[in-house]
Amino acid sequence: MTAHGLGQDADDLDVEEALALVNTPGTDAVVPQPSAAGGPQGGTRHRGTPWPEARVLAARAARRIARRTPEPVSLDAALGLVLAEPLTALTDLPSFDTSAMDGWAVAGPGPWSVRDEGVLAGHAEPVRLDDGEAVRIATGARIPPDTTAVLRSEHGRTDDKGRLHPTREVAHGQDIRPRAQECRSGDRLLPGGTLVTPAVLGLAAAAGYDTLRAVPRPRAEVLVLGDELLTEGLPHDGLIRDALGPMLPPWLRALGAEVIAVRRLGDDAEALYKAIAESDADLVVTTGGTAAGPVDHVHPTLRRIGAELLVNGVQVRPGHPMLLARTKDGQHLVGLPGNPLAAVSGLLTLAEPLLRALAARPAPEPYALPLRDAVHGHPHDTRLVPVVLRADHAVPLHYNGPAMLRGIAAADALAVVPPGGAQRGQETELLELPWATAGIDACFT
Repeated sequence: MTAHGLGQDADDLDVEEALALVNTPGTDAVVPQPSAAGGPQGGTRHRGTPWPEARVLAARAARRIARRTPEPVSLDAALGLVLAEPLTALTDLPSFDTSAMDGWAVAGPGPWSVRDEGVLAGHAEPVRLDDGEAVRIATGARIPPDTTAVLRSEHGRTDDKGRLHPTREVAHGQDIRPRAQECRSGDRLLPGGTLVTPAVLGLAAAAGYDTLRAVPRPRAEVLVLGDELLTEGLPHDGLIRDALGPMLPPWLRALGAEVIAVRRLGDDAEALYKAIAESDADLVVTTGGTAAGPVDHVHPTLRRIGAELLVNGVQVRPGHPMLLARTKDGQHLVGLPGNPLAAVSGLLTLAEPLLRALAARPAPEPYALPLRDAVHGHPHDTRLVPVVLRADHAVPLHYNGPAMLRGIAAADALAVVPPGGAQRGQETELLELPWATAGIDACFT
């Protein structure tokens, strides 16, 4: 059973945490009661993998897979991939002498007589200039042979006889971009392993490329579990809207995956078994069903298919019931808790490093900012708290309970709050959300 709507999930808080959060505005925390299904009991706590170690294990699991075969990818499909080999210039840049400015190409000392015809970009090599001659030229146009310099439009004037005079000193070669100024054919422009950004695409196109050899995107499949989930309309009669089905595919794409399917299975153990057993995705992501309730089928299904459980719970709040399993050679499964913010926690804890390693993407540089406000901590576990970034500090957001999306929807990042909490002004590690730094269009397309 999942909990994709609003409301607190007792399985995601222990008594100490609930008491600590009761006075935190916007959390609406409640103290959970002991449950026969193995919920929190007074004085007990979940024993899972420490949060930093879980992320290392997820990345390491991907690196144990045989290197994925690079493939040629058209420039318009390469954004966000990683170069599988160095980017080597296929031509000189620029490939001929070009004008850096609109103005006149001039030969020898002035004043100059001006030819009637001009020189435009994209045209064949213009006629040679003789000393004392000038010709109108556009930015990017080929420089006529024997040109001394380019005189900018604002630095020249013509007299009543049509002769061109400079209004300031003209240096030899000024405003001419010489052939191979940026690189020569065969120069290495970027190393293999470089992330393909919009600027890399521009450089590749300028250097003569139509396709790039890149590491292909990992293929991900999302399995949405839970009989109580609606795909449209308002909640009613104990049914709630599915928040994860719409949220996870674009988030996975932002993390570099190709989402090949989103399937809604309900609380059906056989359907889950068949879906996992027949999937050919690199990563299977399930939502909910990772606890030990009567309709929580993820663990029994993993045992049934003989999966290797690599991470069984993580010492992080929200989201500690998350898991990572190797289901077969070349395939992993990330089991996310059903509560929305808990699922985001699982996504960034386990799926992000796994996908990053599969795609050979570089790890982000560690990043920290001081907190503007103190943040309550869990006594034993790491907390991930939505924040917005303001100048030189991070502002914690309310509505950060496991079932809430209101905080993360406004957030730029998640603050990694150590056990025991963080004080106002304390430097705190941040997990930046992909669209906060790269732009939504770049991430979700």
